[in-house]
Amino acid sequence: MSSIAPDPSPSATPGPFPQGVHVLRSPEGLATALTVLLSAIGGISLVLSGAGLYRSGLQDDLVSGPSAEASESLSGLDSLTIPLDFLHDVLYLATAVVFVVWFHRVRCNGQVFRPDGFTQSAGWAIGGWFIPFANLFFPYRTARQTWDASTQYAPDGTHRQVSGSPVVAWWLAFVVSAVLDRVASRQYIAALSHEALSDAAAFMAAAELSVAAAALLAVLFVRKLTAMQRVKAVQGPNAAV
Repeated sequence: MSSIAPDPSPSATPGPFPQGVHVLRSPEGLATALTVLLSAIGGISLVLSGAGLYRSGLQDDLVSGPSAEASESLSGLDSLTIPLDFLHDVLYLATAVVFVVWFHRVRCNGQVFRPDGFTQSAGWAIGGWFIPFANLFFPYRTARQTWDASTQYAPDGTHRQVSGSPVVAWWLAFVVSAVLDRVASRQYIAALSHEALSDAAAFMAAAELSVAAAALLAVLFVRKLTAMQRVKAVQGPNAAV
């Protein structure tokens, strides 16, 4: 799909899609990078989830009294999780940047596919992430409208319904994981007793598991939407069968 961008010059042969401010640009490379980054985040989150459950058990051992073995195990666990947490944060930041770039690109492609399919300008594919409270809805609306615009029509040119469940699943998982991660972090910081630390570690394990699930669903969403745009760009607005 790397060569799908139409020639914007006046002499270019008209293609199946209108030419205007936006031209088709391949999201394939960005989608591949996101697949790698999101997979790495998901893998690290699974490791951190297991570490959280192990930490919770060690804190339970300390409830009844001091334990040299449990304290030593906690120290060893910290030597593993602290660098993993740092790597996780770095990867998360890098993924956020690449995702927003990919998100804006597929949104612009959607404008070419269906100019009347959007209620906001393409700039909101970026800006919508940074407005408090609105960022709980704006990106989802952009994603859903881009998904619909990237769907081929039926062979006769009539509207064809395609399930948007990958969009819904990704967005719900993303919001839930973000909320759980923030709550878990505050709970762990506020924990002062071994009982509280045990509960906080268990909650952190659940939050990390939700991050892994969100990363997996994000990969499925990214790959599917990218594939839909590739098919529509190559085959045209109407499905072959």
